[in-house]
Parts: sequence; C-alpha cells; structure tokens
Amino acid sequence: MNKNDDAFDVCIDDAFDFLSEEYAELFSGSDATAFQHPLWLNSIYRRLGPAMAAKPLVVVVRRRSTGAMAAVLPLLRVRRGPMRTIEFADLRVSDYLAPVCSVQTFAELLQNKAACERLRQLVRPFDLLRIPKLLDARMPIENLLGAPHRASMDTNAYATVLSAPFEQWQINALGRSYMKELAKKWRQIHKKGTLTFSWCEDRASILEAMDVMRKFRGPRFQAHGDGDLLQRPEYFDFYSDVALRLDPFARIYTMKMDGNVIATALGLTHRDRLLIVMTAFDIEGYKSQSIGALTFESVARDCIERGYQVLDFTIGDEPYKMQFGGQPTPMSSVTQAGSAAGAVALFALRQAPWIKQAAKRMTEFRLPPARTSTGTR
Repeated sequence: MNKNDDAFDVCIDDAFDFLSEEYAELFSGSDATAFQHPLWLNSIYRRLGPAMAAKPLVVVVRRRSTGAMAAVLPLLRVRRGPMRTIEFADLRVSDYLAPVCSVQTFAELLQNKAACERLRQLVRPFDLLRIPKLLDARMPIENLLGAPHRASMDTNAYATVLSAPFEQWQINALGRSYMKELAKKWRQIHKKGTLTFSWCEDRASILEAMDVMRKFRGPRFQAHGDGDLLQRPEYFDFYSDVALRLDPFARIYTMKMDGNVIATALGLTHRDRLLIVMTAFDIEGYKSQSIGALTFESVARDCIERGYQVLDFTIGDEPYKMQFGGQPTPMSSVTQAGSAAGAVALFALRQAPWIKQAAKRMTEFRLPPARTSTGTR
C-alpha cells in the first residue's frame, strides 16, 4: 500500500457551513476563484439552490492525522427532466469553477488512491456529471473524479492587466485612437448635466442600484433565449443577498446623471483583481455616448487607484473586452456519463445541433447553457 493511501478522510456534508471560520481559512489559502468565496457559495446553497430544487452535495476532505480541512468540492444534485445530474455549485451565476484547495494539496489528493475511490463512490449515483467553465488545468478535476479528459468550450474568458498611472494603462490597453474616441464621448456626456461615478457603500444605494439594474436589463435581453436571469425573483434575491452583505467582496458601481442612476456594474473582488459579474446601462438615453465603455473605463480607473492588478471581464466573447486590452483565456469542461441513459444523452449533446434538439424533445431533457457572460446573465 502506498504510504499516502490513508492520508485523507472523505465524506459528504450536506449541512456544510460556508460561513464558518474553518472554510474561510481553507478558501484563503486555496487556489480557488472568487466564485467559491464563502459569501457566494453560502448564498447559492441557502437561497438559490432551494429555489431551483437543487440538493447540496458537498464533498469534504480532511487530513486524517490532524482532522484539518484539506479540500472541499461544492457540488449539487439537480434533476433535469428524467436525468439525475451532478453539477458544480453554479446554477448559471458562476463564471469560474474550481475545487477549493491549493494546487499542492490537490496533487497530494490525486496520489491517494483510496481517497479518490471513496470520493467517486460518494457522488454516485448519477446519469450525467457536468463541470463546465474550468479556467486552467492546474487542478485536473477529471482525474479526481475518474472522468474523461476535459474538452474545450466554445467561449473564452478575458482579463486586462492594470498598471499605474491610469493614463499609462489607457495607452497600453486602449491605444491612442480609442482613447481619443472615448474622450469625445466624455465631453458629450458631461454636457448633459452633472455626472458622478461612485461605489455603493450603504443598503439604500445598493438596493437602488439593483432595482435600476433589473429595470435596464429586462428589455435589453428579452429576446435572448430565456431572457435576463435578474428578472427572475430567485436570481434577483441571490445577487441582492451577496451585495447587501456590505462586505468588500461584492462591489456595485453606479454612474449618475443629475442624481439618477444611468449605469451600474456589479463586481467581485478577489486578491488583486476585480471580476465583472453583471452590468446594466441606460442604452436608450445614452447610446450615442457609449455609456458602457465609459463605465468600464471608470471602473478601471477606480481599480488602478485602489491598487488592483487585474480587471477580469470573465466569460464571453463580446468585442468590447478586447478593446479594453482583455486577453483571451480558453475555457474547458468535464462531462461524464454515469448510466446508460446518461451515455445516450451525452452522445446526443455532442452531435449536430438538429440531432441535439431532437434528442432533447424525445427525452424532455433540458440543460441550462454552460456558457454565460457578463452581458447575458
């Protein structure tokens, strides 16, 4: 027996407390992303999950010698038609998915055959396991779960490196031509009245920003698939819960004209970066002033002044991200069939679009889009 085969204990803890000091300490020392932050996952499991009939499946790994928490896999059991699916704690609100542990601990865990086998037994039964939106391969979760090799997604994530002073970043990221264009837009919008840009720091301003965000996004995304998630009460409640914690983790910016909100941006802070989660603009009133671009430039300025190193636009191939110096990072996904029905569904999902649709109609099988983006969430 390998001397490391008894190094870890693996269990399921469906009542896991993501707001505990123990998890906060684990997350702080991990290589996970902002979307595994204690506040984010707590709101998914306590609010959004129950509203979506998703059941918790939290895998907890501890070091046998000390009992210290070594890793957490925040998973969900979700019924999609007749299919029993295992998914990461996402439910269409998270852009990056990752185990909550350090890269070193993950490597140790992979060497522990008994722990890996125990983990694979605990997550069964399922028809289909789906983990999209994997940012890199430093922690190959497919090896941990005994799943097939990850596949590339049809979308990228984008982030721009920030540098002080702000004017130098403008030159490096935007280029002089685009800087000149935005300067013209700034002159135009300032002629319309008194313009302000700030970070919401109290409940009243956060509630106002969330209400305006829902109002602006509704008509804009009405024709996009199932529309804007923020129009659904359970999702509005989720995002509001995170924002209203008044924790620096979640930040809402507002741009106002004569005291009225005309643009908002919800972001998450993680180490040296700000991740843009959701935006909304008064397109009808300020389309000719490129209000979205002016908002992103204002966010970048604030981030640089606060010492952030990266502005992360997250998933989605919208052209504006490259205009702001965003560099693409490929995304990947892991899928695994756990039954004959799951194998049929997985095969159908990998075929031509018309076959996919036919298979879905025949089985009444529905999966939410794995691809999300700042613009369409």
